[in-house]
Amino acid sequence: MLQMSRVARTMTRTVAEKMGIRAGLRSYFAHASPGILASMNLPTLVIAERLQGEFDYIHLFVETQEAMEQQFPVMRDHLAADGMLWVSWPKAHQLGSDLSLPIIIGIGYSHGLVESTTVSINDVWSAIKFTHPKSGKIYQNSYGTLPPNT
Repeated sequence: MLQMSRVARTMTRTVAEKMGIRAGLRSYFAHASPGILASMNLPTLVIAERLQGEFDYIHLFVETQEAMEQQFPVMRDHLAADGMLWVSWPKAHQLGSDLSLPIIIGIGYSHGLVESTTVSINDVWSAIKFTHPKSGKIYQNSYGTLPPNT
């Protein structure tokens, strides 16, 4: 019975809850359509219109490797030390995307962030969470390597 209640609870969680998004986080969204944000059932956030200062939660929506390579380091530079940078990309090369999970992880690592969790936002978009590496922890991923002294 305990297992069933865990399953039921997991199935009823919103996308935002699965992503660990809590009310009050200072947030920034890049290239997100209003329909996508509505489908995430976001709590009340402090959403900035400009990318200035540090953020607890940044969400970047990208469709190409080129766009991710250009925008990811900019977003990273505004991420709070304990913040989370979520990257969303079209699943299965939808919308003409040239992105895949291994490519996204490789780009994240090359810019000094590490991945942890992936979720499905809807039928088109997936998302992966990046954070700053923890001091003293060793990160090994076959898709990416952290730069020295990260």
